[in-house]
Amino acid sequence: MADARYTIGLDFGTNSVRALLVDARTGEEIATSVWNYEHGDAGILLDPHDPDLARQNPDDYLTGIEKTVTAVMARARERGIEPEQVAGIGVDTTGSTPIPVDADGVPLYRRPKFANHPAAMAWLWKDHTGHAEAARITETAERLRPQYLAKCGGTYSSEWLWSKILQCANTSPEVFDAAYTWVECADWIPGILTGTTHPSVIKRCVCAAGHKAMFNDAWGGYPDAEFLGEVDHRLPRIRATLPDRAYTISDTSGGLTQEWALKLGLREGIPVAVGAFDAHLGAVGCGIAPGVLVRILGTSSCDMMVAPLNTDLPDIPGLCGIVPGSILPDSYGLEAGQSAVGDVFNWFVNVVKPYGSAGSHEALTEGAAKLKPGESGLIGLDWHNGNRTVLVDQRLTGMILGVNLHSTPAEVYRSLIESTAFGAKVIMERFEEYGVKVNRVINAGGIAVKNPVAMQIYADILNRTMEVTSSSQTCALGSAMAGAVVAGIHPTFASATKAMTTTEDRAFHPNPTAVAVYERLFRVYKSLHDAFGIPGRTADVSRLMKDLLAIRDEARS
Repeated sequence: MADARYTIGLDFGTNSVRALLVDARTGEEIATSVWNYEHGDAGILLDPHDPDLARQNPDDYLTGIEKTVTAVMARARERGIEPEQVAGIGVDTTGSTPIPVDADGVPLYRRPKFANHPAAMAWLWKDHTGHAEAARITETAERLRPQYLAKCGGTYSSEWLWSKILQCANTSPEVFDAAYTWVECADWIPGILTGTTHPSVIKRCVCAAGHKAMFNDAWGGYPDAEFLGEVDHRLPRIRATLPDRAYTISDTSGGLTQEWALKLGLREGIPVAVGAFDAHLGAVGCGIAPGVLVRILGTSSCDMMVAPLNTDLPDIPGLCGIVPGSILPDSYGLEAGQSAVGDVFNWFVNVVKPYGSAGSHEALTEGAAKLKPGESGLIGLDWHNGNRTVLVDQRLTGMILGVNLHSTPAEVYRSLIESTAFGAKVIMERFEEYGVKVNRVINAGGIAVKNPVAMQIYADILNRTMEVTSSSQTCALGSAMAGAVVAGIHPTFASATKAMTTTEDRAFHPNPTAVAVYERLFRVYKSLHDAFGIPGRTADVSRLMKDLLAIRDEARS
C-alpha cells in the first residue's frame, strides 16, 4: 500500500515484552506497550535449591504478543493510523534462550507430562546450570577443534546453546530424549507469527547460531557430528536436526499468518523479519557503525561493535564471538558484555534492602551522587552473576573490598555502579588491544536513559564521552528497523539508520579530576580482577586495602 509506512518492533526482554509502532520514514515512535510476564518471579522460573537455574514459560511470550500489539494498535487508531498502514514486523529476544521441541516443532512443555517440568521450558539466557558442561565443551574443542573456540573468545559459556542441551541430557534425560531438536526463542517467535515452526522450514538466525552455538560457514555451519560425539555421544542426534544455513535480519521469516493477523488486527501476509538477540537489535536501533561501541545497559549489558566484512580481524580472546552478519548484514558483529549490571543494583535494593521497604534506586543514587570518586574507600568486582567478558567464567562471584564500620548504603551503591564501569573498561580495552578502535560510545537501555549519575561515572571511568540514544525503546526500535527493511521501506540498514536513529543532545563528558582518581582505582580493580579471575595468576594483593584508604583519605581532604 502506498501509505504503509509503519512498522512494529517486538522486544522480548528478561522480564517483559514490549511492542513499538514506528513511522519508518521518520523514526517517530507512535505508540508503545509493555506487558510483564506472569509466570514465576518477575517472569523467571527459579529453583530455591539451585541459584543457577532460570527458565521461562513460552506461553508468556505468546500472551505478550497479543497484549502489546493490540494495545499499540488501539493507540495508533486514536491517531488516525489504520492497521492496513503497518508494513512489517521485526522481533528480538534474549539469548541464548533455547526451547526443546518435538518433530513437529511443538514445545515439549505443551505435553501434559511435561507441563510443569522446568527442563521442558525455555532455558533463559542467564541459566548457568550448564557450567560443567561448558567446561567439557571447551576442553574438547581445545583438543580437537581450536578453530571453534577462536571465533567465540576462547571459552565456551554456560549461557550458550550446547551447554544447556548437554545439561538437559545429564539431568533431565526424559526431556532430552523427547526433544527432536532445540530452537532459540529468537527463531521460535518469528516462526510462530509466520507459521514456520516446523524443524524442516524454520529459519535460524546467524545472530544466535554464530555467537552461541559455534555456527560458522567456514566449517559448514554448526559444529560437526564427530566433534559433538566426542563431547557426548548423545549430541550428534541433535546436530542432525540442524540446517547448514543461517539468516540475517535483512531476510524474512515469512508472512504473518491469518490466525495471528486476526488476533492482532493486522494485515495477513505482511513480512516478519528473521529474529535476533535484543542487544544486537538494540545496537541497530542506536545506529551502530564501524568505530562505534554500543552499550545496551539492562539487567546485564551487551557491548557491541561492527567491522566491514573486508576487514582482516584477529581472533579476540574473551569475546562472545566475531560473526559475519550477526548485527548488520554487511559487517562482522563483535559481541562482549557483563552478566549482571542492573541485576547488581537490584540485588542491593531488593535483596539487601539497606533502607528497608522504603529503599529505592532513586534514594541510593541521590546519596551516591554526593560522593567524590574514591571517597568511599570501596571497590567491587561486578561478578554477581559470573563474568561474561573477558574471563568467560560463570563460576565467579561478586565482591566489595574496603568495607568498614562506617560504610554507608550510598557508598556501597556507588561502588557497585563503579564496579560495572570498571568491568566495561576492561571490555573496551580488550577491543582496542586487538585493533578495534572505539571512536564513539553510545548507550541505551533503562540505566542510560534514567540514571545520569551512573552515566557520568561511566564517562569518568572509561574516559570517553557517553552519548545516549534518543529512544527509550532502542531494542524494539532496532526490530522495527528490521521490519522496515524486509517491508522494502528502506533498501538497506544504512538508509534505515539515517532516517530512524538519533542520539540526545545531552552527553556526559569525562571530568579530568575524576578521571585521574579512577585511573588509580582501576589499577586496584585490575589487580583484583586478575588475582581472582585468571587461574594460576600469582599477585600480591596485600597492599590493595591500604591503597584504597590512601585514595579515600586524599579524596576526603
